Amino acid sequence: MKKNLQSIKNAFAIMLMIAGLWSCEKIDPLEIYGPGTASTLTATASTVAPVVADSSKMVLTLNWTNPSYSVDSSSVKYLIQVDSAGRNFAKAVEKVVSGKLSASFTAKELNSIALGFGFAFNVAYNMEVRIISSHANNNERLLSNALPLKYTPYVTPPKVTIPASKALFLVGSATAGGWNNPVPMPSQEFTRIDSVTYEGTFYMKGGQQYLCLPVNGDWSNKYSVKDNNAVGLNTGGDFGFNLSDNFPGPSKTGVYKIRLDFQAGKFTVTPVQLYGLLWVAGDYQGWNPGNAPQIASSKNDGDHEGYVQVNAGGSYEFKLTSQADWNGTNYGDGGAGSLSTSGGNLKFPGAGGFFRINANTTSNTFSITQTTWAIIGSLTGWSSEIGMNLNNGIWEGTATVGGREEFKFRANSDWGINLGDNNADNSLEYNGANLVLPSAGTYKITLDLTNPGYYTYKVVKQ
Repeated sequence: MKKNLQSIKNAFAIMLMIAGLWSCEKIDPLEIYGPGTASTLTATASTVAPVVADSSKMVLTLNWTNPSYSVDSSSVKYLIQVDSAGRNFAKAVEKVVSGKLSASFTAKELNSIALGFGFAFNVAYNMEVRIISSHANNNERLLSNALPLKYTPYVTPPKVTIPASKALFLVGSATAGGWNNPVPMPSQEFTRIDSVTYEGTFYMKGGQQYLCLPVNGDWSNKYSVKDNNAVGLNTGGDFGFNLSDNFPGPSKTGVYKIRLDFQAGKFTVTPVQLYGLLWVAGDYQGWNPGNAPQIASSKNDGDHEGYVQVNAGGSYEFKLTSQADWNGTNYGDGGAGSLSTSGGNLKFPGAGGFFRINANTTSNTFSITQTTWAIIGSLTGWSSEIGMNLNNGIWEGTATVGGREEFKFRANSDWGINLGDNNADNSLEYNGANLVLPSAGTYKITLDLTNPGYYTYKVVKQ
């Protein structure tokens, strides 16, 4: 037993000697790698103003110094950023390069970047360029100096063929003029902003469709969309020349600004003023709100007004609904000119006719006035009238004049309800400015009160 114990002691002593020898061996210090250094960026040009023929040419080359990371330089990542000057690269367009110390841009690339910033053609703009170096995993990001770059975008062929007529017109069931072509002028004509941009502000009926025509009165060509079932297309998207589908109109009635950008092939529809609507559903049209005419609150403030034609026969009873069915708020007669959501049916006075309805859902009041319309003006000495006939909801009259004359539309031979045109845009306002027959001749004059809150007229020389 004593012998075994001695053997163990001897073995342990040998192990201590070996450990001592190892601990005495000299080890070189570990190498410490320093951080990288930000690259210095230079460019072959500070001003670039290419022409369309330069599209595929390299017009700008960027060079930068090696950031000297402690890794294989082929794995270093460089993020090139280009932005409009003064934004601190907040909206920069980026391009990634790996393992290289230079990168080049074609004129087409720079032009696309500049136009994406909203820059106009043939105008010099100040831009900035920089690079951000890093490891492949984006660690140790180092920013270079920012280089100024003055760039002038050149005109590129537009994505959609521009109107050769240099004009554009709106037509369709969404418009006040419907599908009638030629369209009312100038109320359904776009303004030409520049060679590739057209814009207009129009009354639009909710849930309908439209097209844009380069020539008024001609169906040969149109601007349209590929698929009008695309989600969100009623507020804007892609359009083209002679595509298969009509534009889908806005979902709600109101006044909208429509802008067509032929350069980008994009259009936008922006609400200017949405209308509040009430549907006039009654016995005269089968008690169907979905097919009922409407009255409108053009300021969407609860004060509604509009016109309804009622043929003779039936009970002449009706109600006002807040939507195109009976599932919304329904207004009836609360007595003494008041509206009530629990009241009985309202009723048109008389035995049919053309009625003006005023209904205020804020004060819960209403009034109904039967109207007949006529033309009065300098052509009649501002005393007598030229009667108008009602034809499918449109009032029509004829006037023959020996020279320039002025006129207005008046209801019930009384100035209490009269319409004129303040802006010479074919849309009418109560108590508006006089209308004009420009020269001698016979004119067909029409008054359209079927679009609630947006009344129009036509004057056509025979």
